[in-house]
Amino acid sequence: MATAAGAGRDEVAAYLALAQLPGIGAVRLGTLTAAFQSAAAALQAPHGAIAALPGFGRAAATAVRAVSLAAGREQLAQLDRLGATVLLPDDPRFPQALRDIPEPPALLYAWGNVGLFQRPAAGVVGSRNHSSYGATAARILAAGVAQAGVVIVSGMARGIDAIAHAAALDAGGASLGVLGNGFGVVYPAANRPLYERMITHGCLVTELPPGERPRAHTFPRRNRLISGLAGVTVVVEAAAGSGALITVDCALDQGRGVLAVPGPITSPTSLGCNRLIQQGAKPALCAADILEELGVPAVTPAGASTGTRATPPDLGPLQRKLWVALAGAETSAVLTALTELEMRGLVKQQPGMRFGLS
Repeated sequence: MATAAGAGRDEVAAYLALAQLPGIGAVRLGTLTAAFQSAAAALQAPHGAIAALPGFGRAAATAVRAVSLAAGREQLAQLDRLGATVLLPDDPRFPQALRDIPEPPALLYAWGNVGLFQRPAAGVVGSRNHSSYGATAARILAAGVAQAGVVIVSGMARGIDAIAHAAALDAGGASLGVLGNGFGVVYPAANRPLYERMITHGCLVTELPPGERPRAHTFPRRNRLISGLAGVTVVVEAAAGSGALITVDCALDQGRGVLAVPGPITSPTSLGCNRLIQQGAKPALCAADILEELGVPAVTPAGASTGTRATPPDLGPLQRKLWVALAGAETSAVLTALTELEMRGLVKQQPGMRFGLS
């Protein structure tokens, strides 16, 4: 299962081993494999020939010559034991969205449904230390977008990330989780049940080899993959200096759209979002706002009708007001309005999709 499509196992092992060279990156790795027509041949290439390549030198050539094929074979064995796979850039399953971003990944380790890479996706990110308002907004938006067939992408961190992943799965949708560590390491440990759900019903993704533990620098690099996989990035809550704002910078560098959920001006966790809106980001008030940016039609609930109904003649004054309000709008529009009121804290949803004033 771990072998990339169209490549022999030892060729993939050689590529994996070379990819772990510090600082080699996708561009130099591509130069190396193209020059010698395969990763396996590059491992055996003369020192001088490697050193003469653009972007290399004697020190880099020495490092390449020291690479062991056995290290790549061990990675493949680990992936086999987990049931995961690895996608190289020439694999047709490799996400097209990541091919042309700045600093594209040299490879992707994937665990779950790799077919999700071919579907439209929205990134949903935010604070680890979120408010109850932020949690509610993340659930509403992620669920609504997922129900329209859009994949929810986030970073598997505690807080808004985990809430968005779970909401997408709870709604019967799909989600991609981009890790800042390798497979076989669960971080944070409290997310183990979510990891298991994602493997079964979604997909986990990382550019780090199996067993690699998270480090401070791996999370900012992970963020470029979250925004890269998504056609649009939505920030639910972000305090000043939040890591979610790094994802925004990545999205803008990649030419992706950015939306932000407005929040109370008194809330520190909404400061980053409110400033993004002030700077021109589109406010995300409902799932339809996100779907519009992706060019995906909003879901019309079953039973919605666009026909005109006659007003029953025996209604009292209050009953008539309610009837006119409901009959004059599609079900989807009523639900959108209720969602917006709920996000503003003016109404509260009860079990059974019943709404009342907060």
